[in-house]
Amino acid sequence: MTRRITVLGSTGSVGKSTVALLEAAAPGEFAVEALVAGRDARALAEQALRLRPAIAVLADESCLPALREALAGSGIACAAGEAAVLEAAARPADWTMAAVVGAAGLRPTLAALRRGGTLALANKESLVCAGAIVMRVAREAGALLLPVDSEHNAIFQALDAHQPSAPEKIILTASGGPFRQASLAEMAAATPEAAVRHPVWSMGAKISIDSATMFNKGLEVIEAAHLFPVPHERIEVLVHPQSAVHGLVQYADGSLIAQLGTPDMRTPIAHALSWPGRRHVDVGRLDLAALGRLEFFPPDPERFPALRLVREALSAGGGAPTILNAANEVAVARFLGRRLSFLGIARVVEAVMERLGAPAIPDLEAVLALDGEARRAAEAEAERMGMAA
Repeated sequence: MTRRITVLGSTGSVGKSTVALLEAAAPGEFAVEALVAGRDARALAEQALRLRPAIAVLADESCLPALREALAGSGIACAAGEAAVLEAAARPADWTMAAVVGAAGLRPTLAALRRGGTLALANKESLVCAGAIVMRVAREAGALLLPVDSEHNAIFQALDAHQPSAPEKIILTASGGPFRQASLAEMAAATPEAAVRHPVWSMGAKISIDSATMFNKGLEVIEAAHLFPVPHERIEVLVHPQSAVHGLVQYADGSLIAQLGTPDMRTPIAHALSWPGRRHVDVGRLDLAALGRLEFFPPDPERFPALRLVREALSAGGGAPTILNAANEVAVARFLGRRLSFLGIARVVEAVMERLGAPAIPDLEAVLALDGEARRAAEAEAERMGMAA
């Protein structure tokens, strides 16, 4: 039976991997309902001409003329703007990939969840900013939420399906990023070019910087606290340079079950696309004999304060994680624009968290209002600190 598919964030790294899997599928297995991207009209048009969706949508309205021109005569509808993105997310689909980067993915994710079906979640910020709201909407709509981040997908695979509430501990692994062995002085002088040079994964600029600061791993801890039946105090992080073990679950009897694989996002995406079955994916197979060793280290809290800040946000509750995420997005953008030092990213986030506290966020409007307030506060803090931070 043909399954209808929507891809939110189709021109990003996760979206491109998803598109590749759809193109490799058997004829008639999938029909694409909608492809949604940010502003890359050319890339979206190329995907649309190959996959033939019912509609192709851009978030940036100024790019719509280029998309229309590229799709002229194809019979593929096109649209742009926030309302069009939400309408596309809400269109009937059996399976939706939610891969819009950052807090901008929150509204489309909720729109997709409200119509039910299966949502493959690669936008961790949705759970970070509004985890309780997202999980409530999923329950009310009867939607199935499957994690796509390699670490959360690994935990999902390692969980005992017969006893999903039995884990004693969850362990997320981190490569350590490009500065795993760097000194504080070297990190203080880091350039955007050095920070995005991830030693293992090929990712976009924002997530690469988050990996370098370990905010990415911190956001994953928040995400895991919503996805899995384990309090955040029992979610640990270990630095694992080989990036072969993506996640582990420890049980009360002492068993430690790990999921291993090559660092390729097509594997967790394919797992979510095929669950509860599996499909062949043309990725490299992990050769343990060639790898030779698996190393694990505790993260250094002095060089990577992001994990401490995340723990503080989780303990504070309320809107603290929303504030942390918004401040981090602003600080990363300023670092990429060479208007803030690398170490200044965590300093801006900490200053904004101290300034705004942990206000209640009872609904989506409260989340979005707090997100905006935190972004303004982060801009002010970053401007005050400048490159001296």
